[in-house]
This record gives sequence, structure tokens and C-alpha cells, in this order.
Amino acid sequence: MALAKLKADAAEARMAGLTLPSGFDGARKDALGRVAAMGLPSKRDEYWKYTDPTSLTQPEPIAAALFDAQETPLFGAVDRVKIVFVDGVFDADASDDLACEGIEIARLADAAGADIHWASELYGTLETRGQSPVERPLAALNTAFAQDGILIRATGKAAKPINLIYLHGDTGSDVMLHSVVKVEAGAEVTLLETGPAAARLNSVLEVEVATGGAFHHVRSQGRDHERRAVTHCFARIADESLFKSFTLTVNGQLTRNECIIEMLGDDAVAHVAGACVGDGTAFHHDDTVFITHDALNGESRQVFKKVLRNGAVGVFQGKILVKEGAQKTDGYQISQSLLLDGDSQFLAKPELEIYADDVACSHGSTSGAIDEDALFYLQSRGVPLQAATDLLTLAFLAESLDEIADETLADDLRDRLESWLARRT
Repeated sequence: MALAKLKADAAEARMAGLTLPSGFDGARKDALGRVAAMGLPSKRDEYWKYTDPTSLTQPEPIAAALFDAQETPLFGAVDRVKIVFVDGVFDADASDDLACEGIEIARLADAAGADIHWASELYGTLETRGQSPVERPLAALNTAFAQDGILIRATGKAAKPINLIYLHGDTGSDVMLHSVVKVEAGAEVTLLETGPAAARLNSVLEVEVATGGAFHHVRSQGRDHERRAVTHCFARIADESLFKSFTLTVNGQLTRNECIIEMLGDDAVAHVAGACVGDGTAFHHDDTVFITHDALNGESRQVFKKVLRNGAVGVFQGKILVKEGAQKTDGYQISQSLLLDGDSQFLAKPELEIYADDVACSHGSTSGAIDEDALFYLQSRGVPLQAATDLLTLAFLAESLDEIADETLADDLRDRLESWLARRT
């Protein structure tokens, strides 16, 4: 009872300063009721025991100093549709025309005022389904109060990737963004997300992939040293469909990335991967993944790599749930950390829950130091210690980056990661 009251009080305090936007009223009011019933997360919750959510749930954000990397934009050489948000506010002047062959794009703020919009049937729906068996109240909070985001409907093969660019310009910005993607049967789209977004970010991405559709997601979360973020991706995929998501995280104080996928169609494929590089005792990075197999012959992969040094903390919580009747499931999960000193920590909770008897599921989690023999070999060939360490770090992260289907995007991230490591991030 004491914990329930603590969580309810936190929810009440957090919502006291928020105003419920208009549009998608049914979904928003339902989410509001769920937040009030659940309360906001506490470190005493099972899936928050490794990560303290206080800075994500308190009424006011902690100020985050601005960070100017003075770098060319990530994916700058890629022909893409650029959609820019500055501290959660859409920047029309910096954005491209939203028209693109094979897709329909609209802002959440604009569609919310429409009498009928395709997103009305999806907004908040996948988030609601993702609340069981584990409650995710920060996602429900977002559904209730998010002011803006992007709505993407792929009706064919998109001519260009869609790049959501998030810029941080206010040290006290507190942003909620909610985006919805609907991939029609046989359609395909790539969504890129880049940048830190705000001092504190709460984002939700809902993705529905119809039969034979494909959704590719590549995200780099920016390099602001003091930002805090919680992100949620909810996906529902149908027969012979593909969902692939990769996230690169460098810097930041607290990052929690949640991905919840329902595989409801036969022969569906879902891959979720991530790489992070953390430096210093202020760095805390949490990947929490829940994949449900509820159809025949599904394939899922979870590949997460973390490089930690100088007291940084990494967390991985990953679960594969195979429901009764989901025969021929192939579920693979690997989480590994490379600890570059004795002060850093990697906390892992891999889980399998299987109710079918004809499956091939595996999980593994390892944590270790850099290979001294390999380091000695490189140094003996004239490679300086730091450069040798960076080479071995990139080799360690390679498996997660290999999950990116588009080699141009993968190469861009590899090159940028190499330069960041050379600069000590």
C-alpha cells in the first residue's frame, strides 16, 4: 500500500502542471485514467530496480547544459525527408516538404484537429496493448499529454527515408513526442531519428506493419552529456512482415529505451539491436525489450552491446515470450558488455518464457574486459594503445551494427562512432 501511494502521489504531482491537449480525446482520457491507476514507476518496481526513474518522473526536469558537437549532420549525405523539432516544437523552416512518393506524412498536432484521420484507430492502441503483462506508465503519460509528433502511413515503397531531427536548444526543455507509423500490406519505409531532443525527453513510437510490409528504424540519440530520456517503441507485426530497429547511444546521463513487439503473423521477423558507449559515473543506460511470439515460424533477434568505462552503468532487460501454439519460433537474444575498467557495471536480466514445444530459443549475457592478447598484438605491430583499444571496441560493437540492413546508414554510423572514440566521445 505504501508503494502504491508513493506511485500515485508521483503521478499526481507530475500531472499537476500538464494540460491535456485536444484531439484523439478518447485515447488521451483512457491513458490519463491508466496513469492515475498505475501511478508512476518507482525503483522498487521489478523492471525499474536497476534504474532510478526519479529524474524522469519528478514534476520539473533537471537542467541540461547545451552541447555543440560542431559536426556535420548525421546521415547528411543521404537523400532523405528532413523533419526538424527544436525542444519538441516543429520547425517548418528547417524541415523539408512532407510530400514523398509512397508515403503520407502529417504532424500529430495537425491531425488531432481533423474529424477523421487514419491515425485515430492507432493512436494509443499499441501502447495500451503493451501495458500487459508489465505496466509502462511513462508511456501512458505520453499518450495522454504529448503535444506533437509525426504520423507516417506507408502505402508503397517510400522513395526516401524519413529523418526526424531533434535539436536541443533550451537547458530546461521538457518534451513529450508521440509518433505513429502504419505500414500497409507490401509497403516499406525507413525511419531515421537523430539528436538529443531536450533536457528531458519522453517519446513514444507506435508501429503497425501489415502483411508483407517492412519497417526499418535507425536511431542515434545525440551526444548531449547531461540529457535524460525515456523512449518507448510499440510494434505489432503481421504475416511475413519485417521490423528492424537499431539504436546508437553515446553520452547522456540517463537513457531508458523500451521496445515492446507483438509478432501476431506467421513467418514474421523482428530484430532489435543497440550499441552504446558510456563514460563516467553519471552515465546510466538501460535497454528493456519484450518480444511476444504469437504465431507460427516467427524469427526474433535481440543484439545489444555496451562499452563502459570510468564508472559508467549499463542495463539490459530482455524477454522472449513464446505463447502456446507459436511453433517453429526462432528466438535469439545476446547482451554483452565490454568493461574498460574495474569501476563500471553491467546489469543484465535475460528471460525466456516458452509455452510451445517446437522452438529454438536461446539467450546469453557476458561481461568482460578487453582482450589483452589482442591488445598486445596490435601494440606489437606499432598501433598506439588508445588506437588499439578503439579498434577492439569497434570490433566488439560490430555485431549490433550489422543488424542495420542499409549498408550506407551502417557505414555512416561506423565512421561517426570511430571519430567519436578517437575524440574520447
